[in-house]
Amino acid sequence: MARALELARRGVALAHPNPMVGAVITKHGTIVGEGFHKYDERDHAEIVALRQAGEKAWGGTLYINYEPCCTTGRTGPCTTALISAKIKHVFGAMDDPNPAVCGRGYAALERAGIGVSLGLFEAEAKKLNEDFAKWITTGLPFVTLKVASTLDGQIAVHATETTPITGEASRSASHRIRHQADALLTGIGTVLADDPQLTDRSGQPRRRKLLRIVLDSKLRLPLKSQLVLSGKGDILVYTTQPVDSPRARALATVGVEVIQLPAAGDRIDLQAAIRDLGQRQIVNLMVEAGSEVNGALLASGLVDKVALFYAPRFLGADGVPLARTTAKRLTHLPELSNVTVESYPPDILVQGYFRDVYATRRKRETDRRRRKPPIGAPYS
Repeated sequence: MARALELARRGVALAHPNPMVGAVITKHGTIVGEGFHKYDERDHAEIVALRQAGEKAWGGTLYINYEPCCTTGRTGPCTTALISAKIKHVFGAMDDPNPAVCGRGYAALERAGIGVSLGLFEAEAKKLNEDFAKWITTGLPFVTLKVASTLDGQIAVHATETTPITGEASRSASHRIRHQADALLTGIGTVLADDPQLTDRSGQPRRRKLLRIVLDSKLRLPLKSQLVLSGKGDILVYTTQPVDSPRARALATVGVEVIQLPAAGDRIDLQAAIRDLGQRQIVNLMVEAGSEVNGALLASGLVDKVALFYAPRFLGADGVPLARTTAKRLTHLPELSNVTVESYPPDILVQGYFRDVYATRRKRETDRRRRKPPIGAPYS
């Protein structure tokens, strides 16, 4: 199963909007077939592994980090292929989080006489596809707020200028996290202050461009900014201005997609923006923004996870806080859970979660491991 998870991780930026899945087939204690899922290559991990194993799959054991599909989407049911190949036993790490599918694939295998064992490396498997679990159950992307801050919670000396905070090791780690995202969101204030490109510079392959999103209620995005100049159909601007305004038409002319959203007070309706991204099959959204956007997202309860890079320095009370909002607006936020700390000398990375995307399914999983759920579509 550890090998299956290792293979699944190769699907980072290649599998979405499907989950990352790896499969290993063994026979008499020897690996005879393995594979992982790439969305553009259609075949699911089980099919890749079965093809590699050939006749050796007969009577073999499958280890897979995600429940095999049992309905027809872009491909046929993997359960049918496993049954036809005469697989003897399946070790699955987790159920499909889709409430319309959960458990049905395993049930189909059991009805065919295949042994099924669940829960091996379950925690690791769930963490790997936590973003997909959020999207498939809510239609909304998994939102990670990433911030580089001083120990006293400041991100810049002044809002209108760039202040280098963290070191090279942290910046490299940040790009690895960015590579996992389908889209990156920032505010117009950050664009005007830093003139960033916001590209994926990890050097790793991805099946679709990193969608770069700007919250720009008044359409102040400069036509000659690095963001616009580096864009080729991968820049999206959310605004409250009409899309037929001269400024919107000018941005559209240079390849920027402009979407008008309703206002929420003096801001763009963040809920509407997140819903739109979910409909665009954005499974994983990373936020790298300034104090105002960070504060608004936290206050709205839209953030699932935080990744806070802390540098061993102070800027003082006159600096720009990592989130500008009132304490009253944040009182509803739960305490971070599953907090981890990593070292990227001289900095540290603190990560934690505001919610468990699997929590609503926990009782059902305890009560029903084999009960047949309603028919629905698993990953396609």
